[in-house]
Amino acid sequence: MEIAFIKMHGAGNDFVVLDGRAIPLDLTVDRIRHLADRRLGIGCDQLISLEPAGPGADVFMRIHNPDGSESGTCGNATRCVASLVGRERGTQSLTIRTIAGDLPSTLLADGRVTVDLGAARLDWAEVPLAHAMDTLHLPLEGDPAACSMGNPHATFFVDSLDGLDITTRGPRFQADALFPHGANIGFAQILAPGRIRLRVFERGAGLTLACGSGACATLVNAARRGLTGRQARLILDGGELDILWRDDGHVLMTGPVATSFRGTIDLGAVASRVSRAA
Repeated sequence: MEIAFIKMHGAGNDFVVLDGRAIPLDLTVDRIRHLADRRLGIGCDQLISLEPAGPGADVFMRIHNPDGSESGTCGNATRCVASLVGRERGTQSLTIRTIAGDLPSTLLADGRVTVDLGAARLDWAEVPLAHAMDTLHLPLEGDPAACSMGNPHATFFVDSLDGLDITTRGPRFQADALFPHGANIGFAQILAPGRIRLRVFERGAGLTLACGSGACATLVNAARRGLTGRQARLILDGGELDILWRDDGHVLMTGPVATSFRGTIDLGAVASRVSRAA
């Protein structure tokens, strides 16, 4: 089964997009792992499959992590898919459906895309956490804050990101019993009231160049602690994202989109290689 794919990225957070709207894709966990592998497959932070959405949305976006698990939402991937489907349909406004909810998106004249990621979820059960507690101050070393943007995030505010061993600290906190479903672990440095430097160790993907939902969670947590206002520019390893936490609770993210290349891949051949390796 030879199918077309598009390699895209948003601020360096890269994706392989497969279109399953006309023909369902047989994406097993092994196939997802192989396709996401940067040596054996195409390589990506997440594999994105497009599916029919039904009434009220333009497309359903399913987000597969490199380990084969599924993510609830991904802000950078949403911008990429919105740009792709919006240009395909000749519209600037559209709705991307995910397992975490519908995400209204707008294509801007400068090529960037704005996505409404919905209301930040701040109750301990919504994150979720293991038991009732104040999500503004978690009982962990480093005093992180937590919220959900359709997936769980914990933000550690640090004096400096220089020399911080995120690849060690990220997995350790991610696996803490406080997070029954794991969490995306962000490390943020406040540069100015409207500028935040951020690095995120993502659940199921590891350290990436950018995390859109993590940028949203960081701005929300920073504003809750009085470190910033409700709007800021987030500086990530792969680029910059503008985040606005509106008074109605919704969080809007604006950022760039790029297409790296297009190609085709034989899913049957992938299945054969996976079977031989097993």
